[in-house]
Amino acid sequence: MVASILHLLDLGGFLLASPLYLAFGIFQIWMIIDAVRRSEWFWVAFMFFFPGLGTIWYFFSVYRGAPSATRGFELPGAVDRRRIKDLQAKIHHLDKPHHWSQLGDIYFQQGKLVKAEECYRAAMERDPQDIDTRAHFGQCLLRAQRPAEARPLLEGVVAENPKHDYGYSQMALAETYMALGETDKAFTLWKQVVEHHSYARAKVQLGEIYLSRNQPDLALAELREVISDDAHAPTFQRRRDRIWIKRAKSVLAKMK
Repeated sequence: MVASILHLLDLGGFLLASPLYLAFGIFQIWMIIDAVRRSEWFWVAFMFFFPGLGTIWYFFSVYRGAPSATRGFELPGAVDRRRIKDLQAKIHHLDKPHHWSQLGDIYFQQGKLVKAEECYRAAMERDPQDIDTRAHFGQCLLRAQRPAEARPLLEGVVAENPKHDYGYSQMALAETYMALGETDKAFTLWKQVVEHHSYARAKVQLGEIYLSRNQPDLALAELREVISDDAHAPTFQRRRDRIWIKRAKSVLAKMK
């Protein structure tokens, strides 16, 4: 124990003497703190005993775990990665549709769209009327670049409950219309969303439509509000919206 402490003290002195190693030491601490906040105790121990490899592995597999297919398009609510085994066990013993759907949500958040689709289809076979499953399955198909298949699912959900998932289903339907070239329908939905929510995802895409319609003043208002809101947003929200903040800044830069 004493030897370990002395080793850490020696390591600390070395880090202070080298800017590169100091930077990596800060990065290591940052990742460990993030793992503690997520209650990822396995990763905390792994990074402690295997600094360097463990830290980089954690960064790419957990901290930046969601691939580009779903980054910025997450479903509402947090995902507990430890739930996968629990849900798989429940599916094995009970085979309930909501367990399939919940497992699909986790795979969706991880960007594993093929696995997510399999789970949503299994849930739909057992309960084709569940609104959450239909909405999330539609979003999964949209992120898999299959908007024509996503359309009837999302249209049905929004017609049944326009406020479903706090406006997330409306946003997904708007993006479906955009992907299908139906900009007018998307524009109407984006306006409805921003009337009730301040989502960066909605405001940026509405601003882009304003710009395409030669309405730069309205576009500027939406994009500047996104940047302003981000400065005062909590950390989790800024992390979730960073793709939209970057996109808003890019559009603003092109407008100058």
